[in-house]
Amino acid sequence: MMASQNGSTFLPEEDLLNSILNELKRASREYTTATTEASCPSIRRMFTDLASETLKMQGEMYQLIEKQKQYPAAVPYAMKADVDKQLNEMQKTSQKTREFTAQKTSGIESYSHIPNTSEHPTNVQPGH
Repeated sequence: MMASQNGSTFLPEEDLLNSILNELKRASREYTTATTEASCPSIRRMFTDLASETLKMQGEMYQLIEKQKQYPAAVPYAMKADVDKQLNEMQKTSQKTREFTAQKTSGIESYSHIPNTSEHPTNVQPGH
Protein backbone atom coordinates (compact mmCIF):
# COMPACT_ATOMS: atom_id res chain seq x y z
CA MET A 1 0.00 0.00 0.00
CA MET A 2 1.10 3.52 -0.64
CA ALA A 3 1.30 5.92 2.26
CA SER A 4 0.17 9.51 2.12
CA GLN A 5 2.18 12.30 3.74
CA ASN A 6 0.47 11.74 7.09
CA GLY A 7 1.31 8.03 7.02
CA SER A 8 -2.16 6.62 6.30
CA THR A 9 -2.64 4.29 3.36
CA PHE A 10 -5.03 5.36 0.64
CA LEU A 11 -4.72 2.81 -2.16
CA PRO A 12 -2.81 -0.42 -2.64
CA GLU A 13 0.01 -0.01 -5.16
CA GLU A 14 -1.53 -2.63 -7.46
CA ASP A 15 -4.82 -0.70 -7.58
CA LEU A 16 -3.03 2.59 -8.13
CA LEU A 17 -0.97 1.19 -11.02
CA ASN A 18 -4.05 -0.39 -12.60
CA SER A 19 -5.95 2.89 -12.26
CA ILE A 20 -3.13 4.72 -14.04
CA LEU A 21 -3.01 2.05 -16.73
CA ASN A 22 -6.76 2.26 -17.29
CA GLU A 23 -6.61 6.05 -17.47
CA LEU A 24 -3.83 5.88 -20.05
CA LYS A 25 -5.90 3.43 -22.12
CA ARG A 26 -8.91 5.76 -21.92
CA ALA A 27 -6.82 8.79 -22.88
CA SER A 28 -5.38 6.87 -25.85
CA ARG A 29 -8.90 6.13 -27.10
CA GLU A 30 -9.96 9.75 -26.65
CA TYR A 31 -6.89 11.12 -28.44
CA THR A 32 -7.40 8.63 -31.28
CA THR A 33 -11.03 9.70 -31.63
CA ALA A 34 -10.02 13.37 -31.57
CA THR A 35 -7.42 12.66 -34.26
CA THR A 36 -9.97 11.08 -36.56
CA GLU A 37 -12.42 13.94 -35.98
CA ALA A 38 -9.95 16.82 -36.46
CA SER A 39 -10.21 18.63 -39.78
CA CYS A 40 -7.40 21.11 -39.14
CA PRO A 41 -4.00 19.56 -40.02
CA SER A 42 -2.15 21.13 -37.09
CA ILE A 43 -4.81 20.02 -34.59
CA ARG A 44 -4.79 16.54 -36.12
CA ARG A 45 -0.99 16.41 -35.79
CA MET A 46 -1.21 17.55 -32.15
CA PHE A 47 -3.71 14.78 -31.27
CA THR A 48 -1.65 12.24 -33.21
CA ASP A 49 1.42 13.19 -31.16
CA LEU A 50 -0.56 13.06 -27.90
CA ALA A 51 -1.99 9.64 -28.81
CA SER A 52 1.45 8.31 -29.70
CA GLU A 53 3.02 9.57 -26.45
CA THR A 54 0.12 8.21 -24.39
CA LEU A 55 0.36 4.80 -26.07
CA LYS A 56 4.08 4.77 -25.27
CA MET A 57 3.37 5.56 -21.59
CA GLN A 58 0.61 2.93 -21.51
CA GLY A 59 3.03 0.33 -22.86
CA GLU A 60 5.63 1.26 -20.27
CA MET A 61 3.06 1.08 -17.47
CA TYR A 62 1.93 -2.34 -18.68
CA GLN A 63 5.54 -3.55 -18.71
CA LEU A 64 6.01 -2.30 -15.13
CA ILE A 65 2.87 -4.05 -13.91
CA GLU A 66 3.79 -7.24 -15.77
CA LYS A 67 7.29 -7.24 -14.23
CA GLN A 68 5.69 -7.03 -10.79
CA LYS A 69 3.69 -10.17 -11.66
CA GLN A 70 0.39 -8.38 -11.21
CA TYR A 71 -1.02 -9.91 -14.39
CA PRO A 72 -1.76 -13.61 -14.72
CA ALA A 73 0.42 -15.43 -17.20
CA ALA A 74 -0.77 -14.97 -20.75
CA VAL A 75 -2.41 -17.90 -22.47
CA PRO A 76 0.03 -18.87 -25.24
CA TYR A 77 -2.70 -19.94 -27.67
CA ALA A 78 -6.43 -20.32 -27.94
CA MET A 79 -8.01 -23.73 -28.28
CA LYS A 80 -9.26 -24.21 -31.86
CA ALA A 81 -12.50 -25.71 -30.54
CA ASP A 82 -13.16 -22.58 -28.44
CA VAL A 83 -12.47 -20.27 -31.36
CA ASP A 84 -14.69 -22.37 -33.66
CA LYS A 85 -17.49 -22.33 -31.08
CA GLN A 86 -17.33 -18.53 -30.75
CA LEU A 87 -17.23 -18.12 -34.52
CA ASN A 88 -20.24 -20.41 -34.92
CA GLU A 89 -22.21 -18.48 -32.28
CA MET A 90 -21.40 -15.16 -33.95
CA GLN A 91 -22.47 -16.51 -37.35
CA LYS A 92 -25.79 -17.69 -35.88
CA THR A 93 -26.37 -14.31 -34.25
CA SER A 94 -25.53 -12.54 -37.49
CA GLN A 95 -27.95 -14.76 -39.43
CA LYS A 96 -30.73 -14.16 -36.89
CA THR A 97 -30.13 -10.43 -37.12
CA ARG A 98 -30.37 -10.50 -40.93
CA GLU A 99 -33.58 -12.56 -40.75
CA PHE A 100 -35.11 -10.24 -38.15
CA THR A 101 -34.20 -7.15 -40.19
CA ALA A 102 -35.60 -8.66 -43.38
CA GLN A 103 -38.80 -9.66 -41.60
CA LYS A 104 -39.30 -6.20 -40.10
CA THR A 105 -38.55 -4.32 -43.33
CA SER A 106 -40.24 -6.59 -45.88
CA GLY A 107 -43.70 -5.02 -45.65
CA ILE A 108 -42.76 -1.38 -45.29
CA GLU A 109 -44.08 -0.48 -48.76
CA SER A 110 -47.56 -1.73 -47.86
CA TYR A 111 -47.73 0.77 -44.99
CA SER A 112 -46.96 3.83 -47.07
CA HIS A 113 -49.95 6.13 -47.48
CA ILE A 114 -51.28 6.91 -50.93
CA PRO A 115 -53.32 10.11 -50.78
CA ASN A 116 -56.96 9.80 -51.89
CA THR A 117 -57.35 13.51 -52.66
CA SER A 118 -55.53 15.87 -54.93
CA GLU A 119 -53.06 18.34 -53.46
CA HIS A 120 -54.72 21.63 -52.55
CA PRO A 121 -53.20 25.07 -52.96
CA THR A 122 -51.70 26.75 -49.93
CA ASN A 123 -53.80 29.34 -48.10
CA VAL A 124 -50.77 31.29 -46.85
CA GLN A 125 -49.78 34.21 -49.02
CA PRO A 126 -46.04 34.62 -49.76
CA GLY A 127 -44.32 37.18 -47.54
CA HIS A 128 -46.89 36.91 -44.69
